[in-house]
Amino acid sequence: MRKTFLRLGSLFAMLAVIFGAFGAHALEKILPPEQINTFEIGVRYQFYHALALLSVGLLCYWRKTSLLRWSGWFFVIGIILFSGSLYLLAIREHFQLPLDWLGPVTPLGGGFFILGWALLLASTFQENQKSYRTRKSEEK
Repeated sequence: MRKTFLRLGSLFAMLAVIFGAFGAHALEKILPPEQINTFEIGVRYQFYHALALLSVGLLCYWRKTSLLRWSGWFFVIGIILFSGSLYLLAIREHFQLPLDWLGPVTPLGGGFFILGWALLLASTFQENQKSYRTRKSEEK
């Protein structure tokens, strides 16, 4: 699981840099400032939570708790729903995309971010769970 979160965190961070550059260099020429601002908020929150995912991946080297793993998955879902919906909402008018239904998706993604942070906090109170290998070696 730790490698999965490290890989996803790295991927989302890399994509945040790419999307940020795309927004600054390509979209600023075609979108109004308020839509650029929406796009930049998506990039910012994606980057914050990519770093959170990297942290979860690193924490998984020392801590083995179910809540820690769940927090990582909630960050992933939050990035996709929150940042993804903001990217699409920012460009929908220019590209004439019928995406009016996306409005409620953004706060849902924000809710996943909040739950991810809450689960990360709760994981600090959870006892470290032994891995399957550790249990098997202790049984011998």
